[in-house]
Amino acid sequence: METQPNTTLLAIRHGETRWNAEERYQGHGDSPLTETGRNQVKALGLRMKAFQFNSLISSDLGRAQETATIIAHYTGHTVETDSRIRERNYGVLEGLTVPEIKATHSEILEKLDANDPDYMIPKGENHRQHYQRNASFINDLLHQRAGTNIALIIHGGVLDSIFRCIAGLPLDRPRCFTTNNASLSIFTHGTFYGTTRWVIETWNDVGHLNGMGRNPGPG
Repeated sequence: METQPNTTLLAIRHGETRWNAEERYQGHGDSPLTETGRNQVKALGLRMKAFQFNSLISSDLGRAQETATIIAHYTGHTVETDSRIRERNYGVLEGLTVPEIKATHSEILEKLDANDPDYMIPKGENHRQHYQRNASFINDLLHQRAGTNIALIIHGGVLDSIFRCIAGLPLDRPRCFTTNNASLSIFTHGTFYGTTRWVIETWNDVGHLNGMGRNPGPG
């Protein structure tokens, strides 16, 4: 049986940001890493030195690039960026907490909670658009960098897209997992159980954090 060379993604959610700590929606909006977030990423950077990987690709949003720069300090990689692995655009909700959204945009929150993948957030994007943007990047990565190991610095929503793609979770189903800041998830494409497929090797590993602020909030 012919086997395919493995392609491995070391997928990292950015460190804790100020808006994460304040439980605010981020999306395409941005806020810097907190001191806790920087310490989380330093701990992860030390861990990443033990991994052999060929490239380091980050979302082009500031919090992801800040995370990638810290990791690159430990691993020596050049940071590449790609806008397709941005978080979902939450439009008018960005920068707001859930209580603030309930007070000013309750109808939008209700529609989000209904998990309609085609619901368009005002001034934002719908879940399907975000998923397709993320999936396009992953598909291109698989064809263009097959047989390599790639570290990705991404967002909770992008991890959601990768999980759904691999596990076949429909877009209208709510998440059945958490995505913590500075977590490591490992996905490998190769020959498993007699067929070529993606598998999830590790999900939301935060062992390197020693309890440092595991914020699962949006963005």
